[in-house]
Amino acid sequence: MQPTDLRVAVFSGNYNYVRDGANQALNLLVSYLLEQGVAVRVYSPTVARPAFAPTGDLVSVPALRLPGGRGEYRFGLGIRRAVREDLDAFAPNLVHVAAPELLGHAATRYARRAGIASVASLHTRFETYPRYYGMRFVEPFVEHLLTRFYNRFDRVLVPSASIGALLQEWGVEAPIGIWSRGIDHARFRPDRRDLAWRRSLGIADDATVVGFLGRLVKEKGLSVFARVVTDLRRRGVPHRVLVVGEGPALDWFAQRVPEAVFAGFLSGDALACAVASMDVFFNPSVTETFGNVTTEAMAAGVPVVAAHATGAVDLVVEGETGFLVPPRDIAGYADAIARIVADPRLRRAMGEAGHARAAAYRWDSANRAVLDAYLAVMAERAAPALAQPSAREVTADPPILGCDA
Repeated sequence: MQPTDLRVAVFSGNYNYVRDGANQALNLLVSYLLEQGVAVRVYSPTVARPAFAPTGDLVSVPALRLPGGRGEYRFGLGIRRAVREDLDAFAPNLVHVAAPELLGHAATRYARRAGIASVASLHTRFETYPRYYGMRFVEPFVEHLLTRFYNRFDRVLVPSASIGALLQEWGVEAPIGIWSRGIDHARFRPDRRDLAWRRSLGIADDATVVGFLGRLVKEKGLSVFARVVTDLRRRGVPHRVLVVGEGPALDWFAQRVPEAVFAGFLSGDALACAVASMDVFFNPSVTETFGNVTTEAMAAGVPVVAAHATGAVDLVVEGETGFLVPPRDIAGYADAIARIVADPRLRRAMGEAGHARAAAYRWDSANRAVLDAYLAVMAERAAPALAQPSAREVTADPPILGCDA
């Protein structure tokens, strides 16, 4: 089979209405697939004023706002008649599901009933979310549901080896492949550093900037970040805090780091300038499956202090490009940041090492791995020895999880 023989239906809980690393990766993938001659059609909830224009053909799926103060996200209501008719007319031979929510479950049922291949990609560690809302006790149950969900696919694509190992620990038996991520190397570079821009924010040239980049939601580790900043202040470690991003937890976070400079949402060259103008990138999140922001900081020549958790452990070389710290070790984070602040030579050396390591992350090679996985799945299904139904196929539909893609 050739790429031009593929007809791929992509299902995403969020393709373009709120900007995040997951849907930007999906849009870049769709662009690559279209360039290779693959027919692609995307099914996702939509809004009147999305964060950015979608790549490829996007079909709107009926959806409701997500409750619990997260109304910026939509919860897809499965495959209704009009969507099913569009799917039937498109006639996909492979379904790609990007999130374990209602729409994703409906897509797996559609693929199974149509007898076509199905691939899942994992973008977010949903099982970690309950801990940020006082419900850590449900995490084992969520892991069980996710295991059942991913065991229904011909292939599961994860962004890092640590996530693949985690799924295998849970009991996922479906074949696992790596869909890594790339970096816009023309944009994220050390020479984007701009002291004049820092001055416009009231940050002195000789100040050491500890930066945060990402959506301002609690599951990004905002509480840990704030506690570490408090510890640095108590110790008298000289620094300024720069926060780049926006989100529903903005006011909550601003109250806990009142001395921080909030640059708001930035994109394009402005974002590249902001990242390169940091001196330490601090990412305490444990929900990451890869950490695009981490590689962007590395590409910009900024040392990283991150949680010793999935995603970061595949990117940061301990003591060489930054430091990895046990996820809730406030003193450990403060120690690592203080060490970088106190030693400009170490800071420069880590930045240079991170920049060199980040050079390996390229979007074309990452997305080629997805296309190769599609073709491998199609070849396996065509092989007579694999024509019988899978012994691991689950007939009952597991309960539904959240809708962040």
